[in-house]
Parts: sequence; C-alpha cells; structure tokens
Amino acid sequence: MGRKYFVKWTAPAREDINEIINYISKTNINYAVKILDSMEKNVKKLDMFPERHRIVPELEKYGYLAYREIIVEYWRIIYKIENNYVYIMLVIDGRRNLEDLLFKKMILRENEI
Repeated sequence: MGRKYFVKWTAPAREDINEIINYISKTNINYAVKILDSMEKNVKKLDMFPERHRIVPELEKYGYLAYREIIVEYWRIIYKIENNYVYIMLVIDGRRNLEDLLFKKMILRENEI
C-alpha cells in the first residue's frame, strides 16, 4: 500500500472556495453544491498518491516544481506536497489570466503554512 498523506487546507484556500461557492449559489444553488461536492471529493483523494496530478505549467516554467493542481470544471485547485502533508494553497478560476495571479498568490501564501 502507498504512503498516506495528511491533507490540510490553508486559510486563504478556504476563503477562495467560500467566495466561489457563494458567488455561484447566488444564481444556481444546485450547481454550487455540485461543484463543492466535486472539489471536496477530489481533494480527499490526495491522501494517496498526490503526485499523480500535473505540475502547474505557469509555475513550472519558472522552476517552481512543488505545486500541482487538480482541475474541477473551471476551477484549479493548487496544492503542494511537503513531507507527509498536502497543503491546499488556493482555488482559482481557470478562465482568468493565471500567470501573474498564480505567481503572486503562491509567493504570498508560501509564508502562511
């Protein structure tokens, strides 16, 4: 059996998901529930083999190889693996221009673990 990891949400990532779900629920509560459920199910699976997801391409080209992502519909769940922990760093809308946003948020959130 594979190594077991502990999944931890950072406070900013929780804020991201709350903002996303609150925004969606204003127009479609059923869709908001579906997205939240899908995100939670995907994140729970990170306790085993979190390396199976791709490295964030916008960060990889700058040499940041520690960050991986899960894509759930339009949203990207960015996380980092450190020892026996998987830290959920942020959840962002994949339709936005991500390079500057990701770089700024990841560097700022690095100190919040």
